[in-house]
Amino acid sequence: MSNPLPLTGVCVFELGSNVSGPYGTWILAALGAEVIKVERPGTGDDARGWGPPFWREAATVFQVVNRDKSSISVDYKDPAALAELRRRITDEADVVLQNLRPGVADGLGLGAAHMRALKPELIYCNLWAFGATGPLSERPGFDALMQAFGGIMAVTGEDGQAPVRAGISVVDMGTGMWCAIGILAALNRRHLTGTGGVVDASLFETALGWTAYYNADVQVTGEPPKRHGSGVRGIAPYQAYDCADGYLVVAASNDRLFASLARELGHPEWLDDPRFTDNPARASHREDLNALLIPLFKGQPRDHWQDRLDQAGVPNAPIQHAGEVIAHPQTQALGMLQDTGAGISLTGLPLSFDGERPALRNIAPDLPDRNKN
Repeated sequence: MSNPLPLTGVCVFELGSNVSGPYGTWILAALGAEVIKVERPGTGDDARGWGPPFWREAATVFQVVNRDKSSISVDYKDPAALAELRRRITDEADVVLQNLRPGVADGLGLGAAHMRALKPELIYCNLWAFGATGPLSERPGFDALMQAFGGIMAVTGEDGQAPVRAGISVVDMGTGMWCAIGILAALNRRHLTGTGGVVDASLFETALGWTAYYNADVQVTGEPPKRHGSGVRGIAPYQAYDCADGYLVVAASNDRLFASLARELGHPEWLDDPRFTDNPARASHREDLNALLIPLFKGQPRDHWQDRLDQAGVPNAPIQHAGEVIAHPQTQALGMLQDTGAGISLTGLPLSFDGERPALRNIAPDLPDRNKN
């Protein structure tokens, strides 16, 4: 970039593994921070083995969330190694982010209270499973558990079918993002006050945040929410429809768009049907509306419907797999896929500054030698 990256000069130590914490520190690294990843000797971050597929002897998921970092190995059972890590954090760190099992960091003398006593200006971020307090605060957790416990799986998938996990680690990555947001806020507060602080985030709180309107719905209706497959509660038509050659998501999310859709499909009489006169009526008669729409869309390929709906101004998009997304001209135009020069491109930060996206600086670090700190 022509200007320094926003977090140039900020030093972050990452204590943890998997996806959530590393994703949060990757955001900071992509913004210019120096991120030092602390790994176990010999095996390193668990996510190194979360494959196939693998690239450069580590799983692709590890490569994605650990680019732009360096790595050191520390044997937490070695008092001298722990003392050296504390010294380095005290001397070098602006930020620590930890997602070790509850109680581990404190037991090692690496917890927030101990480290901030040594360095009051330190910003210390805890990434918990169930949260910093409460009856489940000592329990560990993973993305799928929180999609289940936090209510996400209860509204994902088709009604009457088995529960479905969202296909991405939405809770892990979301929590990492909340950590990054909290750390950025704490860094700004430190500019104002000169002191650091403790940021707490958790997988469960992220799941609660993502299900916010369902949490409101159940209090109003007294009923558990339903699954709507590719659709969403409260809006119709707003879902995927099976065309002759694949699925197309149609998003007629207000009355104006529905009117355009009905006219384009040759059924202006739908606008006078009391079941479809406004969005609440359509949402309440979703099955009746779909009984009319499904056979129409099935009769022609996606391109046919995309062209017609685009002309009518009705938002729509085909369901694409990752390979199709990567090859799409829009993806290419944005420069989101950043070439490593070694046969793979990694997805960049979804932010640009003054028209420039932070560049890929380094691929994920190799596993440090077990004898080095």
